[in-house]
Amino acid sequence: MSANVGLNTPRGSGTSGYVQRNLSLLRQQNRDRGAPYPSDPDEFKKHRQRQPDPEIMEHERKRRIENQVFELRDQLEDEGVDEDEVEVKTAALRKKLEAEDQAGNRRDKPNTKGLKSHQIHDLAQAKIEETEKLRKALGIREDYEEGGHWRKGEERLREAVPEAKEKKPVEDEESDRGDDRRRRRYEDSEESSDYDSGSDR
Repeated sequence: MSANVGLNTPRGSGTSGYVQRNLSLLRQQNRDRGAPYPSDPDEFKKHRQRQPDPEIMEHERKRRIENQVFELRDQLEDEGVDEDEVEVKTAALRKKLEAEDQAGNRRDKPNTKGLKSHQIHDLAQAKIEETEKLRKALGIREDYEEGGHWRKGEERLREAVPEAKEKKPVEDEESDRGDDRRRRRYEDSEESSDYDSGSDR
């Protein structure tokens, strides 16, 4: 028996004594640690775009630069160049790549179409740039709130209804009253004719 798990001896059990964990047993999820979802229902409706971590983005940028520097160092060492000269050339390449990166015209900048699924922060950055480009192309304001146009339309309608009632001419009100009287007379005559036809039977 290993660490109080399994049988004292596998003899007569029909097993080899090898202990495995039960893969069919579902573990209890500990849901009491913290609410997985926001308690405010309006939070669900708000779209929040994934933000890239700037530290990870900076790390990736430095890693790409050091990768090119290492390739140059490896090439120069294979050619048998002196160690001091290798250091000078790699430092010069590193400085040049840093300057290009600061200027924003890097050749080895990751292509958004060639990004892999594990490059989460690069994908998030590319998505932000894409949505920003689309927003500018469609002429959508930065402070646009989803569903805001419906709210504005309802407010305009509420403002227009009281104004329309105030501007309604007196003649229209009188004609409305006359229509109501005619309608009531017609309904009364219909009821009386129904009553008369029922009394004949």
